[in-house]
Amino acid sequence: MKILIQNGRVLDPASSHDAVGDVAVDAGRIAGVGRAPDGFQADRVIDAKGCLVVPGFVDLATRLREPGHEHAGMLESEMEAAVAGGVTSVVCLPDTDPVLDEPGLVEMLRMRAEKLHRARVFPLGALTRGLAGEVLTEMAELAEAGCVGFSQAEVPLANTQVLQRALQYASTYGFTAWLRPQDPWLGKGVAASGPLATRLGLPGVPVAAETIALHTIFELVRATGARVHLCRLSSADGVALVRQAKQQGLPITCDVSINSLHLTDADIGYFDSRARLSPPLRQQRDRDALRAGLADGTIDALVSDHTPVDEDAKTLPFGEAEPGATGLELLLPLALKWAQDGGAGLARAIAVLTSEPARVLGMKDVGRLREGAAADLCVVDPGAQWVVEPAALRSQGKHTPFSGYEVAGRVRCTLVDGDLVWGDRAAA
Repeated sequence: MKILIQNGRVLDPASSHDAVGDVAVDAGRIAGVGRAPDGFQADRVIDAKGCLVVPGFVDLATRLREPGHEHAGMLESEMEAAVAGGVTSVVCLPDTDPVLDEPGLVEMLRMRAEKLHRARVFPLGALTRGLAGEVLTEMAELAEAGCVGFSQAEVPLANTQVLQRALQYASTYGFTAWLRPQDPWLGKGVAASGPLATRLGLPGVPVAAETIALHTIFELVRATGARVHLCRLSSADGVALVRQAKQQGLPITCDVSINSLHLTDADIGYFDSRARLSPPLRQQRDRDALRAGLADGTIDALVSDHTPVDEDAKTLPFGEAEPGATGLELLLPLALKWAQDGGAGLARAIAVLTSEPARVLGMKDVGRLREGAAADLCVVDPGAQWVVEPAALRSQGKHTPFSGYEVAGRVRCTLVDGDLVWGDRAAA
């Protein structure tokens, strides 16, 4: 089908293109950016006047909950949430049940996702078998099955020797290890260490849990030459260490979640389990440093950290509740809010959702508008005001600490491979 998106502000951070114009789609590919090719006859026209036309968003931290946790989220519901939020590519973590440590499991997940024809799914394989931290997986076989990197998800790898061997293996084949920097012994609390955690009587996670892990990772990167992506930084000290490591030329990238970018430990309130997250929400100085680090490029990408949690696991005392929150449908408006509050600018807000995470993945045809590339894009109304109502979210997980927030920015329609997978088809 030939689709013409007319009169929108076409914004592609990867090429620095920012101008009102058209985008033409033909046979699932982008046929023109800025103007349609001569003689182009559209089967469908979408009027994007007053809206942005941007690449489909790339989310580097999504839990799809299949296989094994279907009570918290089905692949159908989470893929619907993704495209409703303009997310056309998701990186899913390996902490499913069973764990993504065998090629057959990875192939099955990718096949299920392809049949749904919603967002593209890029799995992370397990770094160790069963995420037990003892025996390395066959990373080369998992990569052949479609894994884009290797991770322990939230399960800490306590044995430094195993981590060193994992990075040596990854370096040999040019793979990237995705590591959440948290010391396994200091990171056992449920809230960030500080006056609030002390007052509430909650076991704390000190900043040192992140910085000690970062120092260890950096030394092993120096020794092995492996590429590492640091997942969901949470502290000002962590940002400073990453900035220094990048200045030294270490092959590292990193991301931050929408939760840590906007919230602080004060949002726990009176033991609000919706704010039970991992990493835990820290103090305002940490939030401010994360915002500045994302603006200046120290932090490469913004992620939803989408973790749907079912009612029974969330409506428990704070310390017993399962950490996590739904986030796919909130990624865009919270990125725009960050850019507006801090002055980072619209182009940077879109970049940290598109071209920057694509660069982390090493993919040139994802997260950008380029003639000949797959037509993964979305039309966004940046001024659309709406209130976050959990019941209205498409995700099966309805818990979010942003419940009741008034935000701006909504996706009007989403295209994947040139097919309109989200939006009012009748009006398009």
